[in-house]
Amino acid sequence: MLAALLGAAMLSYAREVPAPSGASPRVLALLKEDPDRCGVNLHVYEFDPILDTPAPKGYKPFYISHYGRHGTRADESGDAYVYVVERLEKADSLGILTEEGKSLLAECRAVLDAYGDRKGRLTPRGEREHRMLADRMYSRFPGVFKKGPGNIRVQSSVVPRCLVSMASFISELSARCPSLKYSIISDNQAQKFLTNNCSGEHKQKARKLVRPLSRLEVDTLQLPARIFTDPELGRQVVGSIARLQRRICNTAVMAKNFDLDVDIFRHLNADVIYRYFDASNRNIYLTQCNSVEFGELRMPRIAHIVEAIAHQADEAIASGQVAADLRFGHDWPYMAIVSYLGLEGPGDRMTFEEIPQKWFGPQYICLACNLQLIFYRNNKGRVLVKFLVNEKETLLKGLEPVQGPYYDWAVVRENLDGWRRA
Repeated sequence: MLAALLGAAMLSYAREVPAPSGASPRVLALLKEDPDRCGVNLHVYEFDPILDTPAPKGYKPFYISHYGRHGTRADESGDAYVYVVERLEKADSLGILTEEGKSLLAECRAVLDAYGDRKGRLTPRGEREHRMLADRMYSRFPGVFKKGPGNIRVQSSVVPRCLVSMASFISELSARCPSLKYSIISDNQAQKFLTNNCSGEHKQKARKLVRPLSRLEVDTLQLPARIFTDPELGRQVVGSIARLQRRICNTAVMAKNFDLDVDIFRHLNADVIYRYFDASNRNIYLTQCNSVEFGELRMPRIAHIVEAIAHQADEAIASGQVAADLRFGHDWPYMAIVSYLGLEGPGDRMTFEEIPQKWFGPQYICLACNLQLIFYRNNKGRVLVKFLVNEKETLLKGLEPVQGPYYDWAVVRENLDGWRRA
C-alpha cells in the first residue's frame, strides 16, 4: 500500500513542476486539462457544443463554402515508437525496468502495434470525425440541403486520407438527405488548388528561429528514477534521456488517434510536455500564419486559393444551382486561408516572442480542422455571410459586421485580404 501511495505521489509530483519560462498560464492550464493538445496539428478534433447567433430578420442560409482538413491520421513513420520500444525492451531484457517502466513499455508497444504500417493513412477515428462533422453541418443548416438545389460540388486532394475523409463526409450527408447530387473532382488540378505551403526559404528562416527551443534544458532526472531500478545503467542503455522523452511525447500524442485508452503523458513532467508543444506551436504559426516576421512571405502565396473560393461563391450565388462547395485538403493551406482572411484568433498577427502568450494552435489547426462560410439571403437578394472556424462563429479583423457575426458579402468580397488589417 505504501509503495502504491509513494508511486502515485511521485507521478503527481512529476506533473507539478515550476511553470516554464514564458508560458502563458492559460496555455499551461489547457495542456494540463488535456496533454494531448501538445501535439498541436496532430491533436484530435474537439467537438464542442454548437452555438449560433440568430441571423438578422428575414435572412435564411442557402449556400455553404467549406474547406476541411482530413481527419485523424497515423504518423507518416513509426520511427518514434520503434525508438522508444527498442530501448525500453533492451532495458527490460536486463531486468532494470520498474513497474512504471514496464507499464510505459506496454503502452508504447500498443501504439506501435496500432500503427502497423499505416504511413499517414486515416484512422477509424478520422473517419468518424468527418461523419460527425457532416451530421452537425446538416443538422445546423438543413434548409441548405433539403430546400436548396441539392447540387454539391466536391474537390479533394488525391492523398488517400483526404479521399477517405471526403467519402465519409458525403456518405453521411447522403444518409441524411438522399436526394443530394454530387460532382466530385480529385485530380492534379484539384491537388494544386488544395495543396499550398510556404516557400523553402521561408521554412528555413522559421526553423532557424525555432531550433534553439529544442536545446532548452528539461528535467532528465525524474524519468530515469521512475522507470529504471538502476537509473545510471538505464541512461547508458537508452542514451539521451532528453531524446527519449521527446520520442515518448511523439508516441503519447498518437494514442488517441488510434483510439487507445492509455495515458502515456503521465510518465512525463509538465515541462517536457510544454517544450514539445512550444516548438511545434511556434513553428506552425511562423510558417503558415500572418506573423510579424514572415507574414509578407506566406500570405501572398495563398491569395489565389482565397480568390478562387470567393469566385466559386459568386458563381453559386448568381446561378442558384449549388447548395455547397466542399473541399478536402490539408492543414497548411487551411491555416494560411484563415490567416489571410484576417479571422480573429487564428489570423492574429504577432511576433515570435508573443506566440506562447497569445496563440494556441490546437484550437485552430487540429486534425479535421475546418472553415465554413455560411451564406444567407433575404427576399430582396442581399447576401450576408458568417465565418465558422472549427464550427465556431468567428469575426473578421477590421470589418464591421451587419449584425453579430454576419457580414455583407459584397463588403467582404472587396476586402478579402484581411491579413493586411491585422
